[in-house]
Amino acid sequence: MAADNDLLLVEGMVVEVVRSARRRRTISAHRVGDRIVVHVPARMSRAEEAGWVEQMTRRVLAGERKSHRIDAELLERATALSRRHLDGHAEPASVRWVDNQISCWGSCTPADRSIRLSRRLVGMPDYVIDYVLLHELAHLLVPGHGREFWDLLAGYPRLERARGYLEGVAAAVALPGLAEPPAA
Repeated sequence: MAADNDLLLVEGMVVEVVRSARRRRTISAHRVGDRIVVHVPARMSRAEEAGWVEQMTRRVLAGERKSHRIDAELLERATALSRRHLDGHAEPASVRWVDNQISCWGSCTPADRSIRLSRRLVGMPDYVIDYVLLHELAHLLVPGHGREFWDLLAGYPRLERARGYLEGVAAAVALPGLAEPPAA
């Protein structure tokens, strides 16, 4: 069954309202590119819908503002790790949590010095998150996983423990009935 969609401008944001006859009571919202998409039941009145669209848009924007504060904390953490373990040679321009990393724990783009960490790391021990940050910081200096790369990480005291932790998580996820394991 096709959904009925509208584009609106709410709090300076383009908002796409998706009405669905299959949706009975729930309302959800998320960002897709440069717009916010709000899903509502088709039977909802326009007045009720307008209130929910405004509320859900504010909720998504508030979550993004909170994420930016958290990302600033990650950047500070990465900068401190670089100073402590890489003599400050790796200088990230940005570090942020992302939801779209399924096959890896982190990634970086040396050209713009950006680092992304999988949100799946949230809740793991600090030494594991620090290892993934340090791993990506090292990639800002050395692109591959050769001897020079691992020499940069050799001074991290919990290197093997953190790698073992991530291997254990990946192995547990690979058990029957669970999602595919990420690459370490």
